[in-house]
Amino acid sequence: MTGTTPIRVMVVDDHPMWRDAVARDLSESGFEVVATAGDGVQAVRRAKAAAPDVLVLDLNLPGKPGVQVCKEAVAADPSVRVLVLSASGEHADVLEAVKSGATGYLLKSASTEELRDAVRRTADGDPVFTPGLAGLVLGEYRRLASEPAAPAAGGEEQKAPRLTERETEVLRLVAKGLSYKQIAERLVISHRTVQNHVQNTLGKLQLHNRVELVRYAIERGLDDE
Repeated sequence: MTGTTPIRVMVVDDHPMWRDAVARDLSESGFEVVATAGDGVQAVRRAKAAAPDVLVLDLNLPGKPGVQVCKEAVAADPSVRVLVLSASGEHADVLEAVKSGATGYLLKSASTEELRDAVRRTADGDPVFTPGLAGLVLGEYRRLASEPAAPAAGGEEQKAPRLTERETEVLRLVAKGLSYKQIAERLVISHRTVQNHVQNTLGKLQLHNRVELVRYAIERGLDDE
């Protein structure tokens, strides 16, 4: 929970029994399930109306694929966090989901407690991945950072906002692949303080998500320091 306010969750899956079971488990665990959907088109429409904190999303959906739902949901409301819950552990599916704006990726083989924990952490903006997938995603961040970026228009690079020493420190650890909890422990600050530093940094740099933030950090060599 975020303070005393229940985390608002929407569950999207085309299998009614699975969708209902996940929604029931989360509801019984204290989350507020504000909507469910069984296809991609319905998911986008209901997500805009329900404004969940976390969208628990399957990738294999009729009408519109899950990655497209993710893109449209995040574009409509950048504050929504997307946790993909999929039967597929294929690397291509994981990377496509992350590039589409997903905060985390959990396999359907996860336990109920793992799902609850993942939803809580996703709501906090912490990247959550089934063990073995986090390294894959960090590797992709590095690959993206090695590609030449489009030249900034009008000398934007020279006008890059100055980050505080602590913001730079947090950014360096984000680029190394540490979770927000690990960063908080390393710097002896609260989890919420780490979140605030990341959000402030995103705002200053006019970036939208962790993928862009890590790319920015790696391009500047912060992960090697």
